[in-house]
Amino acid sequence: MTTRIRRLTPLAALAAFALVLAGCAADAPADDASGYVTEGVLTIATGEPAYFPYVIDDDPTTGEGFEAAVAYAVAEELGFAPEDVVWVRTSFESAIQPGPKTFDFNLQQYTITAERAENVDFSTPYYATPQAVITVESSPAAGAASLADLEGFLIGAATGTTSFTAIEQQIAPTAGAQAFNTNDDAVLALQNGTVDAIVVDLPTAFFLSAVVLEGGVLLGQLPADAGISDEWGLVLAKDSPLTEAVSAAVDRLRDSGRLADIADEWLGADAGAPILQ
Repeated sequence: MTTRIRRLTPLAALAAFALVLAGCAADAPADDASGYVTEGVLTIATGEPAYFPYVIDDDPTTGEGFEAAVAYAVAEELGFAPEDVVWVRTSFESAIQPGPKTFDFNLQQYTITAERAENVDFSTPYYATPQAVITVESSPAAGAASLADLEGFLIGAATGTTSFTAIEQQIAPTAGAQAFNTNDDAVLALQNGTVDAIVVDLPTAFFLSAVVLEGGVLLGQLPADAGISDEWGLVLAKDSPLTEAVSAAVDRLRDSGRLADIADEWLGADAGAPILQ
């Protein structure tokens, strides 16, 4: 017996193709509608590894550390219980490149810039990082405890940065701000005794004083009321449907004072960064 193969007319083929698409759509996860990477959970990314004081012991699931605490606060505002939060890891640079994301939002101290915003979305700022003054134990500036104490010392920063502006406007040392091409050059000058102290943003200050500098001392952070700061935002995929809701969550946390409380707990005097007045 010969089996005859029936050929579909173009119209019938098109109808069959439409049925296949409909079936695929029915089987697709609901994340297309909700905007979440995985329906029913909130997927948050951090670095590999994640450092103190942003994540304690490289374990964001504990909610301990500034950014871990912020992440769970945002999750709560979005209606997610802690057990419904899933953490993933990314490198700093890969997360802000164009393309699809493995996370709903990512927080790794990302400063909001126009250049980065071409590739990703940012939430409204969850933190405005102040500038901080660091030195070494052998420096004559090691005992400084106020802005007035710093006026007579040689203090440097990378030129063209927020840190350099902070020296000029907030400390106003007698000798003026000492200019360097990069933070690395400023650190080298501090190690060599060419300057008595340097100014960097607070996250860098924590890292340099604890890891890079032998005998590093974080004297304190400069007051934030001068408006000299870098603003950090949560990173989302470009044109993410979640951006508006995430920004609204951040805004509620800011307005309620909860963000300030979290910052005080993990980045304030108790974390070794008193405010220099």
